[in-house]
Amino acid sequence: MSVGQSEPGAPDDAPAATPSLARRMACFVYEAMLLFGLALVPGVLGAIFFAQTGQQHPLQSDTALRAYALVLYGVYFVWLWSRRGQTLAMQTWRIRVVTAAGAALSQGRALARYLACCAAWFGPPTLVASALQWPAAASLAAVAVWIVAYALLALLAPERQFWHDRLCRTRLVRVADGARAIRVRPRPR
Repeated sequence: MSVGQSEPGAPDDAPAATPSLARRMACFVYEAMLLFGLALVPGVLGAIFFAQTGQQHPLQSDTALRAYALVLYGVYFVWLWSRRGQTLAMQTWRIRVVTAAGAALSQGRALARYLACCAAWFGPPTLVASALQWPAAASLAAVAVWIVAYALLALLAPERQFWHDRLCRTRLVRVADGARAIRVRPRPR
């Protein structure tokens, strides 16, 4: 069964169903919880360094930790999207990312999607909060409001895909409930 197949017995070129917005947002929340755990890695490493040396390393600044987390998240998403088409949260919620043609993502396209996701989901409220020098609580509130607004914008998009997916020519598809081993169409070489 290919990813492009939505129902058992449907033609091979029938597009797979787009997951509901509620399913995608539940996956988003679950992914955030997983990433919180992953974000603890640089903090723990910094705490161990401080405990062993008694001094704070220059790479323990807020900016360095944010950059490290951005790179760590990037490796996580790009590797999983280009290898399996799913992160751990996407597996749980039975969602897969494929190209618009239904093929597996290349590492380049997965990286482009990751950067577009960061820019789309977090860029606008972060830039506004930074420009207006909002305190942390107001900045977080702005991010939360934007996440809800951006998610709702998907309802206006063709096939109800997120706008960054349209930009990167990717799409989220629902994995069939009875599917055990889903074959993704090979990437064009």
